[in-house]
Formats: sequence, C-alpha cells, structure tokens
Amino acid sequence: MEPSYATGLVWFRRDLRALDHAALYHALTHCQQVHCVFVFDTDILAPLPRADRRVEFIRESLVELDAHLHELSGHTQGGLIVLHAAAVDAVPQLAQALGVNAVFTNHDDEPQALQRDNAVRTQLARNGVAMHTYKDHTVLERDEVLTQSGTPYSVFTPYKNAWLRKIDDFYLKSYPVERHAHRLAPRPTEHARPVPTLGEIGFEQSTLGQLKLPTGSRGAQQLFDDFLQRIERYEETRNFPAVKGPSYLSVHLRFGTISPRLLARTAHALAQQGNPGAATWLNELIWRDFYFQILYHHPHVAERSFKPAYDAIAWEQGDTAQALFRAWCDGQTGYPLVDAAMAQLNQTGYMHNRLRMVVASFLVKDLGIDWRWGELYFAQQLNDFDLAANNGGWQWASSSGCDAQPYFRIFNPVSQSEKFDPEGKFIRRYLPQLAGLRKAALHAPWEAKPLELQEAGITLGQTYPRPIVQHDEARLRTLERYAVVKAAAA
Repeated sequence: MEPSYATGLVWFRRDLRALDHAALYHALTHCQQVHCVFVFDTDILAPLPRADRRVEFIRESLVELDAHLHELSGHTQGGLIVLHAAAVDAVPQLAQALGVNAVFTNHDDEPQALQRDNAVRTQLARNGVAMHTYKDHTVLERDEVLTQSGTPYSVFTPYKNAWLRKIDDFYLKSYPVERHAHRLAPRPTEHARPVPTLGEIGFEQSTLGQLKLPTGSRGAQQLFDDFLQRIERYEETRNFPAVKGPSYLSVHLRFGTISPRLLARTAHALAQQGNPGAATWLNELIWRDFYFQILYHHPHVAERSFKPAYDAIAWEQGDTAQALFRAWCDGQTGYPLVDAAMAQLNQTGYMHNRLRMVVASFLVKDLGIDWRWGELYFAQQLNDFDLAANNGGWQWASSSGCDAQPYFRIFNPVSQSEKFDPEGKFIRRYLPQLAGLRKAALHAPWEAKPLELQEAGITLGQTYPRPIVQHDEARLRTLERYAVVKAAAA
C-alpha cells in the first residue's frame, strides 16, 4: 500500500503498548514517517492526589513503551514524545510543529474524552490536519453488536449471544505493527528526552512499588502467562478473595498495556476446546464490551440512572448519611468482610470482583446511600478505574442499571462472608485485630460470646466497631425506599 500521507502523528492515551495497536498500525501503513506522542494531560491530572498509583503506573509503562518504540524504529533518536500540558492544546500544536498531515488515535468513548477529541479535531481541521480514530480498547464496540431492529442491547445475555455469533478471526486478529516499524520517525532534538519523572509532572512516589504490581507490556504478559496456567479453574476460584483466582489484568486492560484482542482470542480458542474457566473469563471480557457500548449509546448513565425511575429514590442525606459513608470508606462498618474489602481497596487500589458487589450492595441497600457516592469513591481509589465498567457495576448493584440485579435482591454481608471466605483467611489478612477469633465468630463478631471476645483481645466499639446497622432492619427500609420504583413500574 502506497502511503497517502507524508507524515503522521500517533497520539497514545489508554493504549500504552507498541504491538497490536490499531492507531499505530494504521499510521504506519498510511504515512511515510510516523511520530508518537503521549500527553500527561493537566486537565485530567489536576484533581488527583500528589501520590497516585495510576499516574505512577502510567509513567512506568511509558518508560517501557518509549524503549520499545526506540528499538522498533532503529533510530538513535527513535522513541516516544512525552508532553505535560493540556492535551486539547498540545496535540494540535505538536502536529503543526512537526508538520504532520494527520493525527491517528484510538477511540475513547467517555463523554469528556469525546468532547476533548471533538475540540482537537476541530483545531486540527483549521490547520489542515486530518484526524483518524480506531477501535482498540474493546473487541467489539459502538454499533458492531445491535439487535435485529438495529438498536443497542440493554440486556446482557442476548448481547453476549450476538457477540459470540459475530466474533471470528477478523475481529480477533492482531495488527502486524512490526512489519511497518521502519516508518517510525526520529524525534526532533527538542523532544528526544527521557520520559519525565513523577516530580517533573508534579507528582510523588506512591505505594505502587510496595505492591509489586508489574507495569508495562512485559508486566501484562507476565500476569497473563501466569493466569493461563490456572485459567481452567477460574470458574471454581473466581469468587473467593483469599484464593489466587482472577487474572489481575484489569489495570492492564484499563491502560492498554495488553491487547484485548489477544485476551479474547486466547480465551475464545480455549473455550471452544471445552475449557470451562476460559469460557467464564471470556464472558467477563464480553461484559466489559457491553458496558462500553452502554456508555456510548446512553451517556446519561455517567450522571443519572440508566432506568430513570430509579432517580426518584430518596437516599439518606445530611450528617447521618455522611457518617455512614465515612464509616464505609474507612472500613469501620462492623461487618468484617465489608471492612476487609475496603481495607484492601484503601491499601492497594485493588478490590476483588466479588467484594466489589458485596460492598456496593452494602452501601446502597444496607446504608441507603446514593450509589453515585460509592462510584466516585471507587473512581478515586481503584487502580483499574474505568468509567464504563465502574458505572456499570455500581448501577448493577443499585438495580438502577441495564440488566441489573432486581431491587429486592440484597446481599447479606454475613452469609456472603461465610460462603466466599469460609476460613476467614481474607478477613484475617486485612483485619489482623480479628485474627484471634475462631472462624465461626469471625463473620459476625457481635454474636461471639463475651469470653471468646476477651480471649481474642477484642472489645467491640473499641478495638473493632459494632455493626453500624442491623442487616434485617436495613433490608426492610430498602424495600420501602425502592417502593417508588415498584409504583412507577405498576
């Protein structure tokens, strides 16, 4: 194919890898020479805490990406241009300075990202520069999976079935970037600099290093290789937080250090060979695509309930609500599984998926707190925060979303604890103050005998809180609270 542009610019965002990269491949096949840029976007970074694990993860992954692009280019000045500025201004300015004919980037369907991209596209057009965007963050997206009447699905199972009918080698194949890497251009001298340090962009070291979370494409591949050794047991192990069951790839999917096509291709092939764990895991990847297309077609979910009737629910307000919310955030609810899960989140930026459902249900349906409060807290804390998946999960738990659990389904935090952490290993790890309790008492310490508490060195209300609500009473209040939804549906 003869290149149609002399010079192109690839704008990396949530796709921090060099291989199997849609925008990079298309730039290399359409341009005689290609520059690459990542922008530490000050509009996104401004509200973040100075020590943010996600910023550090991005920075470490960029160091590897820069080295990989340098190696692929074969130039001494090959590599990644890294800027620290408002992307909406910096990308058009860089495009003009480099004299590029087109900017290539991958889709980002979050409402604010779409707004930013439209502004960039408009400015580029004024300068006579084209902008091309591609699917890369999901396997199938936007309008690729629609009902027979041409409308987006709002129920997962028919969406999944349609997804599985559509998927084939074309959608799962890798983009052969290496074949065209000789078109990567040397960086201009003023941009041939190392990736800036955290300090240079106004941040400081976080706890990321202590967590031993591998970064970059190599880290992602390392985790994936490890997961493939145990993927067959995924269906059996995935719900138990004390067991090494998940892939732990969510943060890598979030920042695109691994290709979703590679993951889906591998899982799909194994599922077709009868691997039960791979089939279940592929299902999780399809859920991910599902939530992205919901956000794309129904952007109001970022602010409001997918089902409008649920916005009429009267949530707890005032000082009482604030106190309950703070106890939940701090892991001081008196329900050990909830508190251990929140401790895991606060300490590591990760939370096991089963526990995400448990703590979300507890906040909304035991404490009567608006799901948006919890969604925002997760957005601040999660290493793998992704608007589509986070919003989808919270709306599922609150019953306000598409294909959500029924409003009258309310997780019992004690029975969830007994079922999914039966030996109490997870609770003991994150709540060492309860470690002396025998496992029967560990799930509901307030039911333990006084002597048992004394022997374990526990004083309820001092060394560990009493329950801030009674689950059975809270359940009845929730059913009353959600009656407005039932009335609207009648």
